[in-house]
Amino acid sequence: MTQSLQDRFAPHNACFGCGPANAKGLRLKSIPAGDEVVCTWQPEKHHEAFEGMLNGGICGALLDCHSNWTAAYHLMQKGGLTTPPCTVTAEFHVKLRKPTPTSGPVTLRAKVVESSESKAVIEATLEAGGAVTCTCRGVFV
Repeated sequence: MTQSLQDRFAPHNACFGCGPANAKGLRLKSIPAGDEVVCTWQPEKHHEAFEGMLNGGICGALLDCHSNWTAAYHLMQKGGLTTPPCTVTAEFHVKLRKPTPTSGPVTLRAKVVESSESKAVIEATLEAGGAVTCTCRGVFV
């Protein structure tokens, strides 16, 4: 699949993190790639906490939305559905391991580590310049 999950299944979604219809949002583009879902995203100056470094809350929003789409896509495939089910974040824990530079694109990677009929546990990373700067583990229902 080369089209993002967001563009394919929710083109009118206005979510701040992942909604294609939110002109002021982050507009993530999550794409399945083997056993994980990947997104490349370019930070902008107004996403910075201080000069050259991404705001931690933005890091959390990126990981939350990307992980939620990973869970929804997994549950769709697992259930044999034609569209992803509506999923929400039950909990997520972000570890900000080191500052995330905004000088280039960041890469989000997420994979399912546990699931049931209506729940998926996702582990995700945010990478910048080839190094993992943040990690996340979340439960999505």
